[in-house]
Amino acid sequence: MRSTGKLHLGNYVGALENWVRMQEQYDCFFFIADWHALTTDYADTSRLKENSIDVLLDWLAAGLDPAKCVMFIQSHVPAHAELHLLLSMITPVGWLERVPTYKEQKENIKGKDLDTYGFLGYPVLQSADILIYKADVVPVGEDQVAHVELTREIARRFNGFYAAKREYVFPEPAALLTPAPRLPGTDGRKMSKSYGNALLLTDAEPVVRQKLKTMVTDPRRIKRTDRGDPDVCPVGDLHKIFSSKETMAKVYEGCRSAGIGCIECKSWVADALVKILNPMQERRKKYEDNPRLAWDILEAGSARAREVAGGTMDEVRKAMGLDYSPNDSLNSEPAKDSTK
Repeated sequence: MRSTGKLHLGNYVGALENWVRMQEQYDCFFFIADWHALTTDYADTSRLKENSIDVLLDWLAAGLDPAKCVMFIQSHVPAHAELHLLLSMITPVGWLERVPTYKEQKENIKGKDLDTYGFLGYPVLQSADILIYKADVVPVGEDQVAHVELTREIARRFNGFYAAKREYVFPEPAALLTPAPRLPGTDGRKMSKSYGNALLLTDAEPVVRQKLKTMVTDPRRIKRTDRGDPDVCPVGDLHKIFSSKETMAKVYEGCRSAGIGCIECKSWVADALVKILNPMQERRKKYEDNPRLAWDILEAGSARAREVAGGTMDEVRKAMGLDYSPNDSLNSEPAKDSTK
């Protein structure tokens, strides 16, 4: 995840909740992508460190366990940059220009100059992030499948150029599609901090309840006596993700008959959210009170990541013929002086 600061519920249901399950099944590497944050926020790096630690604290709060997975900061593993450089030498510009999110983000992110080499080339850095750990699978939503496919193409091209005796350096990773329900924010749009409509994992109960009071509902339900439909209501979408079957039954019955008002309906979803958030916030506080614990986890994870990445880079340099040293003998004898 990019160094964007405190995470919201959309981050949780879209990725983090699944990561917590995956650490039980896979040898997982999770990193805070501070270099990737620079692709769009290069002009102001004042909060980069603070944002990075906030991401880690939310990971730990959600249940990621340093005993079960590796957590680290991207910039603390310089091999990512080296592999990015080497892969950029063989990646056609056309491949990057056709990545769907490239044009999409250029159109949607306003007020920033994105005509930079770093922004165009960030998918190559993503490929380096994946390939340097020889990942078998990458957990992504459908909108990121194109990035994994690009990584497969880059791995294939690298192996085609440099593999000796079909001993491929890189496996071609597969996209592990993770179901990610669309989580609406308080204004009905996709939840995003940039929209100002997000419920943060760190929001205290009074804040959660106050934000939900302002949340948009079924537009056809103007008066308390109007009947509504949870299937076209953003609050109903939250119920479907977080509430129990019993609560959902009350929501459908009460909303469609106008037996309940929107305020009562919102209070029920708030109850469900608080039950999820309170334990997270308690776990987070342990690290907030002792930030050294969090940094120790990152340092240990970065050391482990450097070890694995270093082994891969030894193979990469050897495959590319870059593993020479000053003590290596030259392939040919130096030319003799032909003067008399």
